[in-house]
Amino acid sequence: MNHFTARRFWVVLVAPLLIAFVHSAQADYLDRPELQAVIENVAAEGVDRAWATQILADAERKQSILDAIARPAEKTKPWYEYREIFITDKRIQGGVDFAHEHEEALSVVSENTGVPAEVIVAIIGVETFYGRITGSYRVIDALATLAFDYPKRSPFFTGELEHFLVLAYHSGKDPLSLKGSYAGAMGYGQFMPSSYRAYAKAYDGEGAADIWSSPSDAIASVANYFIAHGWEADQPVAVKAHGEGASEGVFNQGLKPKYTVGELAELGVAPLSPTDISVLATPIQFELADGYEYWLGFKNFYAITRYNHSAMYAMSVWQLSQAIAAEL
Repeated sequence: MNHFTARRFWVVLVAPLLIAFVHSAQADYLDRPELQAVIENVAAEGVDRAWATQILADAERKQSILDAIARPAEKTKPWYEYREIFITDKRIQGGVDFAHEHEEALSVVSENTGVPAEVIVAIIGVETFYGRITGSYRVIDALATLAFDYPKRSPFFTGELEHFLVLAYHSGKDPLSLKGSYAGAMGYGQFMPSSYRAYAKAYDGEGAADIWSSPSDAIASVANYFIAHGWEADQPVAVKAHGEGASEGVFNQGLKPKYTVGELAELGVAPLSPTDISVLATPIQFELADGYEYWLGFKNFYAITRYNHSAMYAMSVWQLSQAIAAEL
């Protein structure tokens, strides 16, 4: 076959197949009417329409993402089992090592914000095991899949997709290379795109925060998140309490502190150590293998729950932070 014949063969037979393949790969969402609304919304925030269209053309629908998010939730673990996931010798030592390695950034950020270094480290430890497990999905695939093919939470993920396109465009980051969890959470601290735009902060104060590969930026961003959610420097987080005589309803008041320590003591939940009775607290009951343990969570405990709306999550972060601090 001569050169001309070979070229003609490629044009006639191979090129159409290649074009069809490219079209198939890029047509996951381009024909969806919802996509145009996304493009218009991000264009209103200064994103180039052609750029947004091209990025969305490259987004791929991932069935594994839909399977993961639709999977029936596992049985809720009791506290004594949940705690064992995070309060381990390996995770404590990992936190100590991370704290030593990034001592300067942690010291500077903690001094400037009032958020203890060990609490920042513990968040990163619980979220990604100090950056070891940050997710392997392309963020654009995760968010597009959930925005366009997961009706149950489509409005939320559509908003996150828009936030992601805006942050990528204005920061100059490549949206096709950034990776995260199946839900689109990103970096050391697992920030969703909306949280990134609101709270991510570069350690040196310049440019866009790199929460994917810069531990210093991740440290600054986590601390900034806490400050924005009401963390108070040099204030308590939680204290153990008596609660055996309290009614079950006392512990169903939500995570936000509503009653003073004095009022809660009258309801049967009293601190085990001296505590200002005028401070607001929330009573918490954690299940043990052979009973319960009781705590009072203060405003800073509530701030931790803003990261993940779970008392068990916040207590794991708090106890991990204290275990790390004890080893430093």
